[in-house]
Amino acid sequence: MLDINYIREHQEEVKQAAANKQLDPQVVEQFLVLDQERRRHLQETEHLRAQSNQNAATIKKSLMEHGGKPDADLVAKGKTLKEELKVAEEKLKVFDQQFKEMSLQIPNVPAEDVPLGKDESGNQVVRQVGEIKKLPFTPKSHEDLMLNLDLLDIKRAVQIGGFRTYMLKKQAVVLEQALLNYALKMMIDEGFTALTAPVLVNREAMVGTGYFPWGQEDHYYTQDQQILAGTAEVALTSFYAGETLNERDLPIKMIGISPCFRREVGTYGKDTKGIIRVHQFNKVEQVVYTIANEKVTREWHQKMVGFAEKLLQDLGLPYQVLLMCTGDMGAGQRKKYDIETWFPAQGRYRETHSASYFNDFQARRLNIKYRASDGTVKYVYTLNNTVAASPRLLAAVVENYQREDGSVVVPEVLRPFTGFEEIKAVKLT
Repeated sequence: MLDINYIREHQEEVKQAAANKQLDPQVVEQFLVLDQERRRHLQETEHLRAQSNQNAATIKKSLMEHGGKPDADLVAKGKTLKEELKVAEEKLKVFDQQFKEMSLQIPNVPAEDVPLGKDESGNQVVRQVGEIKKLPFTPKSHEDLMLNLDLLDIKRAVQIGGFRTYMLKKQAVVLEQALLNYALKMMIDEGFTALTAPVLVNREAMVGTGYFPWGQEDHYYTQDQQILAGTAEVALTSFYAGETLNERDLPIKMIGISPCFRREVGTYGKDTKGIIRVHQFNKVEQVVYTIANEKVTREWHQKMVGFAEKLLQDLGLPYQVLLMCTGDMGAGQRKKYDIETWFPAQGRYRETHSASYFNDFQARRLNIKYRASDGTVKYVYTLNNTVAASPRLLAAVVENYQREDGSVVVPEVLRPFTGFEEIKAVKLT
């Protein structure tokens, strides 16, 4: 949510931001019209309230000075004013509700260094890290490797859970947990507080983090209208909702681990092979609250990207960092990086991480503030970034560490977590 005064003073900038994010700029115009009508009606309501209070004061003064019965005209006028005020207050409630709902549809303004673009073709490669090894054989896909090693069952999983469902087996289960545990330990060592994140969240948390109203179709709902979260970011960012913190406690650094759920609306026909695009996955997610200073926030943004890069470097996986353009970033994000990891069988980089900062966009929606050292009260600035998301990262490990005979080597840093160094090729019966 943007500050209403900012929207009033930067109307064209906010409208252009909506257009650049492939959203309808007319929503901004409609919101500003509503804002004017609401303010006008608020003034009329306050004027009626003042008249009603003045009339009541006049009646009281008359009774105190002269006694007897109150003036009939003043009493009649008071009744009329009360009725008019009641109608005006009810109408103001409607205006306030419309104002609140429409304010949630106004996107954040991208940072100045975010490239302009309509879609992923406008994203910019910032850097490529790691050597892409030329394998002396034709690499197999992670799906073929895992099926041949009896590490994956898709056929039976689909019978049980439907399309884009999978079941890991045997050493793959251990290897996935090793990835997640290594990422979790790495972030704890960096001073982050570990939390388990609830899978079911309320609508307020989805609205507060900016996933709603724009992403409502991409989530699953229960019969109680709770939502299956697509990331631990929702719970972690909402953790201090409605609270006022102290500047001395910032930055607050949280690392969450949870299952995640996404319907993958609009991806029909994409990545139907393997376990790249699935409805349920596991993720380790970092969230940071900073002071209300964009320079400090941008420094933290780089640090958080660096944590994800460190994980990939520790795993020995080649990757590239992308700066996302306006048309390929979320409505609430001010700036966003994606990290894509190399997949040998596909001969391309695939997204495995995403890092964003929001300034006070989420904090305003969630009402998370802090008392600054000068005594003023401000909204915190928020950031988030994936550290590890599996099975996509698991698939990258399997493809990059395959041998010609179909076996898979376990990255050295994960071996203390797995208890084995390789997954040997076996002949299935």
